[in-house]
Amino acid sequence: MVKNLVEVRNLKKYFPVQKGFVETLLARKIDYIKAVDDISFNIRKGEVFGLAGESGSGKTTTGRLILRLTEPTEGKIFFNNTDISSLSPTEMRGFRKRMQIIFQDPYASLNPRMKIGDSIGHSLLIHKICDEDEKRKKVLNIMENVGLTPTNVLYGKYPHQLSGGQRQRAVIARALILQPDLIVADEPIAMADVSVRATLLKLMIDLKHEFNLTYLFITHDLATTKYICDRIAIMYLGKIFETGNIYDVYSNPKHPYTEALLSAVPIPDPKARRKHLIPGGEIPSPINPPPGCRFHPRCPHTMDICSKEEPELIDLGNNHLVACHLK
Repeated sequence: MVKNLVEVRNLKKYFPVQKGFVETLLARKIDYIKAVDDISFNIRKGEVFGLAGESGSGKTTTGRLILRLTEPTEGKIFFNNTDISSLSPTEMRGFRKRMQIIFQDPYASLNPRMKIGDSIGHSLLIHKICDEDEKRKKVLNIMENVGLTPTNVLYGKYPHQLSGGQRQRAVIARALILQPDLIVADEPIAMADVSVRATLLKLMIDLKHEFNLTYLFITHDLATTKYICDRIAIMYLGKIFETGNIYDVYSNPKHPYTEALLSAVPIPDPKARRKHLIPGGEIPSPINPPPGCRFHPRCPHTMDICSKEEPELIDLGNNHLVACHLK
């Protein structure tokens, strides 16, 4: 049986809403944005676990919580059977080099005043893994691995002197330099041109096998997850609605929200026609989410119970879980 690298149990993150002094005094209560609201899942060692949903679903916050870049309001996070949610900053420091992140916007995540080689190798100095001379050798080697060539030339370049694809490769190299066990890839190809997205995806898959990596792949594009993920979780308004093997979820989606997302994926056949199930309206406010099932105001199959009782994740077999009163 494959071992779990990450286990998330009843994870919550509520952000207090910033208000003016008078408004706060009159309201006499604090409102919270329920970005992540009681979710549980696991990521097996060596797999690519996808987390998909609309913008505002809580995907990025979930990734940051797993890395302890954001502190959870409630819940437990286990990394390799260690509860890292209760560790102090000093204790957490030892786990930092085993978990890294690829940010969505490489230009914003790279220091504009730091050369690419120094940005990639900076973490080696922070964790006191090697000296300056050894750092350069390791950086040039990882740059070669990710296709950031010619390495000697690009080592001394600044972020603004690189193309978008090169900056993305630099961010990937920076995440790999410490040889981590887990990489949280937050929309890793969203900022890249369409022409280089397939190349970057192939690079990530090749690197996964070469370095024995485990990915949490965060995206809003279900067409992408089909080619890289082993399992997937569909997230909406801080909740997980469906999770399972990528083939099971794609071939037999059980939640209306999953069906709607999949209906937006284009088919590479000009003669093919797919029924579009795009839900109407906007995603509700996470400050005051709808009672019961959070998708019921937009669901075409809503029933009376949907607005009264929140559905629980039920295993339909083969670890295909869905939270819906229709099932």
